[in-house]
Amino acid sequence: MDQAQQQFYINVAVWSQVVSSILFLAVLVWLWVRFIQPAVLTAQDNSNKQIAEAERHRDEAKATLEMLGGEIDGAKRDADLMKARAASQAEREYAASVAEATEAGDRALRNAGGELDRARASASDQLRVELLDRALAEARVEAQRRVDARVNGVLVDRFIAGLEHKN
Repeated sequence: MDQAQQQFYINVAVWSQVVSSILFLAVLVWLWVRFIQPAVLTAQDNSNKQIAEAERHRDEAKATLEMLGGEIDGAKRDADLMKARAASQAEREYAASVAEATEAGDRALRNAGGELDRARASASDQLRVELLDRALAEARVEAQRRVDARVNGVLVDRFIAGLEHKN
């Protein structure tokens, strides 16, 4: 073979290598564009969607947390107000109970004083009656001892004379 022909075959071999490399690269680009790039883009899109969903959940959680924080503050304020109202009501009920007990005690003391006065008056009357009964009993005993039939006749005569004198 001559040198020109050899050079031709070498050039054909080189150019076939170049063409096959270009075809190989074209197939690789076509495979990339046809299969790999859509898969990568889909995976990236899914990942972006997951990130967006996670961010949305995070934002919702933050908003819910802020809302719950506000509700907790409101509940604390309500609890403080309820404590204040309960303390105020307990104070009023305590004052009312003390006033009622004081009034009942004063009333019982007045009633007891009145009852004591009535008991004293009754005891005084009973003592007077007993003293009079004893005095009369002693006077009868003494009169029976002192008055005999002669003195009794004189007393009856005087009494009758006193009655006649008045008429």
